[in-house]
Amino acid sequence: MIKTLDILKTAHKEGIEPSMDLLYNKKQNIPGSIQYNIRRYFAQHPWVAEDTGMLVYHFNESKPKENYLELRFCTTGNRYCSDKVCVACGSLPTANCKGQYPTVDVFNFHFTATFLHQFTHNVKLSNRKDEVLAFKSPNSFTKIFPICLKSRNVLDALLNHSYSGALENIFINSKVHELLLYSIDCLLDEKEENFSCKFLTDDRSKEQIYQAKEILLQHIGDPLTIKELSRKVAMNECYLKKGFKEIFGTTIFDFYQQQRMEHAKYLLYEKSLSVTDVSSLLGYSSISHFSAAFKKHTGLKPCDLLK
Repeated sequence: MIKTLDILKTAHKEGIEPSMDLLYNKKQNIPGSIQYNIRRYFAQHPWVAEDTGMLVYHFNESKPKENYLELRFCTTGNRYCSDKVCVACGSLPTANCKGQYPTVDVFNFHFTATFLHQFTHNVKLSNRKDEVLAFKSPNSFTKIFPICLKSRNVLDALLNHSYSGALENIFINSKVHELLLYSIDCLLDEKEENFSCKFLTDDRSKEQIYQAKEILLQHIGDPLTIKELSRKVAMNECYLKKGFKEIFGTTIFDFYQQQRMEHAKYLLYEKSLSVTDVSSLLGYSSISHFSAAFKKHTGLKPCDLLK
């Protein structure tokens, strides 16, 4: 029997075990963006193991451009449907799914130091998780940890959605950022969820914040003002801004800009669209404004990603 730990240790490799049949493979390797690989294997035998995660922190002071943070996960108890018509199916990818194949699902997310720099360059490093994200922790380490409920929900969402093409890219980018946030919290804080914004103890308020995030993603090329967004979710502007920062660890503006730039990378590199077309699709009034924003958030020029 293959052990979960063995899978996590080899999650960056193409193959895990010849006896495990690969059912599904989704990966992305866009320069300057999140690199990920999601694989689903047919669990030919009953698999009894806890869902497990691994964080790999690689630090080399003499070669800072080679520093990276990697998240690996292995989950079980899901089922795979080759038809994958989730848009017409209410089942989650768990035991109640009518999919024929029980699966072992393996996720690998690779974040370079250059990519993570955008989240930390204006932040006062006040705790260990900030130091890890900013690559100020001086020693490499690997840590195994149980997957918290929030992270498991995100992983399941990555397996069970109806998006395709550009919308799928927007959805996955958003979920991977959530996963990074939750994983760092689960790993380094190891506390129960405790909101400093008291109004977030109400489930309705949290739902409104999550709804705001989804609306932002739906308007990736049609920017909304905070006032417009607050009206759409029926929440006070001040509460919306505070609640969003509390739940997602970033401001509404920074989140939205980050998602736009990640989608721009996809359109430039994967879809080979021109800089002019991408600028227009993302709602920029001029190519120069788009190019400046892209350079600020990614450290690259848009033309650097053109094939």
